[in-house]
Amino acid sequence: MHVTSSKPSGHHLRLDPLRPLRQWLNQLTVQRPWLARLILRLIPAQCPFERDIRILGRVVGHIPPLCKLNPIYDELVYLRFRALCYLVDDCGEDPTRYAR
Repeated sequence: MHVTSSKPSGHHLRLDPLRPLRQWLNQLTVQRPWLARLILRLIPAQCPFERDIRILGRVVGHIPPLCKLNPIYDELVYLRFRALCYLVDDCGEDPTRYAR
């Protein structure tokens, strides 16, 4: 459902019930090493759902990555990136430690 705005430019307003959560995640600053490490532990580096289905060593099916179905996927990936950058740039930690 689109609601036409009263602006003359013709933009449409979208109903987005997750907007407050998206904004909060995007505005979250990582300024503590323990928080950055927690974020890196909770948010995986790769989508954990992608799998090849094998029978007798042969691939018979594939489950595609389903992470893009998560409505806040982009915000979580960006938060993980900010946490990683904080640990590398400000704390001098080795980034390969967190590349799961």
